[in-house]
Amino acid sequence: MELNKRTFVKWLVCAKLIKLLIVLVIFVFFQSCTISYKFNGASIDYTKTKSISIVDFPNTAELIYPPLAQEFTETLRDTYSKQTRLQLLKRGGDMNIEGEIVGYQLTPMAISADSYSAQTKLTMTVKVRFTNNKNPEEDFEKSYVAYQTFNSDKMLSEAQEETMKVMVKEITDDIYNDTVARW
Repeated sequence: MELNKRTFVKWLVCAKLIKLLIVLVIFVFFQSCTISYKFNGASIDYTKTKSISIVDFPNTAELIYPPLAQEFTETLRDTYSKQTRLQLLKRGGDMNIEGEIVGYQLTPMAISADSYSAQTKLTMTVKVRFTNNKNPEEDFEKSYVAYQTFNSDKMLSEAQEETMKVMVKEITDDIYNDTVARW
C-alpha cells in the first residue's frame, strides 16, 4: 500500500508539472502572436520612398506672430520624424512638402448684451504643396484652416500661445493624414 501511495504522489506531482509546462507554453505562444494596430501609421512603401523634405514655411499673413512660422515648421517636421521611418531632409526628398502661412486673423464673435464681442476667433490658414517624386499622381496643392476661440476679456497676447499651438497641431495632423496616412 505504501508503494502505491508513493507512486501516486509522484505521478500527481509529475502531472501538475506537465500542466504547468503546458500553460507556460500556451502563454508564451499567445504572447508572441499578438496583433497590433497603429492608427498613426503611414501607408508608405519604404522600399521605394526613403526620405521627405519639409521646407521652412514663411509667414506671409497680414497679422504676424513671430514664433508662428518656426513653431509650425518644427511641429510638422516632428510629426513626420516621430510617426514614420522617413529620413528628414531640407531639400530633395522622395516626398516634398512646402508652402506658407497665408492667414492669421482675428474675428469678433458672440456679441454680448452690451454690444461688445464676448469671444474672439483666431483663424490660421496654411497653403501646402505636396509632391511625391515616387508617385506623382498623389501630388496636390491645398489650403488648411484651423481656428480657436477665446474670451474677449483676454488680450490676444494672453491667449495667443495656447491657441496657436492647438491650431498648429490640428493643421500638421491634417497634412500628415493627407500625405502619408491617407485617411
